[in-house]
Amino acid sequence: MARKRDIVYVGKETDTPVGPVWVAISDQGLVAVELGDEPEGLIEQLPKLGFLQVVSNPVKTRQALRQIRDYLFGKRKEFTIPVDWSVLTPFQERALKATCEIPYGHVSTYKEIASQLGNPKGARAVGGAEATNPMPLVIPCHRVLGSDGGLHGYGAGKGLETKAWLLELEGVER
Repeated sequence: MARKRDIVYVGKETDTPVGPVWVAISDQGLVAVELGDEPEGLIEQLPKLGFLQVVSNPVKTRQALRQIRDYLFGKRKEFTIPVDWSVLTPFQERALKATCEIPYGHVSTYKEIASQLGNPKGARAVGGAEATNPMPLVIPCHRVLGSDGGLHGYGAGKGLETKAWLLELEGVER
């Protein structure tokens, strides 16, 4: 069970190429990103991460939303938003920190990340960590492909269509 935390702040940016983007920020940093018109997925996720109170706060979420918007319009290649890694399991944290090391415009595979983590046969476990990434875009799980070079799974926005769009935005040729 997730440890109990006091408060998380949520905010929304409506003007992006992928539609509305919602973020949740704790006092330690970003904890979740949701793409879509309604924040149901985000709101359902926050208690599972241990937050007791969800508060709308455009001031606390402004920096994260500005950086995400700039990224989606091709004006930013790296995020400087603090991330609250404590909302992840230890394995998720290791796998998603490895994902953050994939540079803008490049891709890796689940198997390569598993090898980087010391378990070359752990591609499925890495896939599970990527599939449960609560901070897509900022933790760039869209840059992770199957060993065949194909797009396999993406839970944000319109799924694989959004993943393909993000890779195209970054200039990844496939």
